[in-house]
Amino acid sequence: MQVMRLASVTSMRIHLILRGARLRGAVLKGTIAGIALLLLPFGCARAPSNSSTLNIKLYQTWELQPGDVLGDRRILGGLGDISIALNGNSVYAPFDGRTQLDQHQCLIFSSPDVPAYLFRLCGLKDARPRIVNQGDAIGSGTLLQFATLRKQPNGTWAIVEPAKAILERTLKKS
Repeated sequence: MQVMRLASVTSMRIHLILRGARLRGAVLKGTIAGIALLLLPFGCARAPSNSSTLNIKLYQTWELQPGDVLGDRRILGGLGDISIALNGNSVYAPFDGRTQLDQHQCLIFSSPDVPAYLFRLCGLKDARPRIVNQGDAIGSGTLLQFATLRKQPNGTWAIVEPAKAILERTLKKS
């Protein structure tokens, strides 16, 4: 009888140990899955590169471009740019998106909300490549040269008239 009782107690202990191990395993798997889900957006997003510049091929070409130097003076804007006096104020991301610098150190803003468009902002201080949310300050300056670029079927970008609503969103924090 005692042998059966001992076997029964031993069997219960083994059962409890195995059940505890399964629970710990399930908790561990759940914890790992939770951590993986939390880190998923960071693993899938590519960090903007600070070292590379964006080279945009324009559909229209002009001899002088923003960023070029004429004599000892830097060209701030060109044909198709809108000039806006900022007086030291900030400009803001009109949508969630990404900022990059082009070869002339102008800030290029892109967003999945308006995938066929890029916005070029020249003349900003503290402009840097990064992921931004709508309403984030993306730079400040004295004079902003703003251009809207629309992607063409051949892959080049054409400068088009900017929408007033986009300019307003860029100038006022939303």
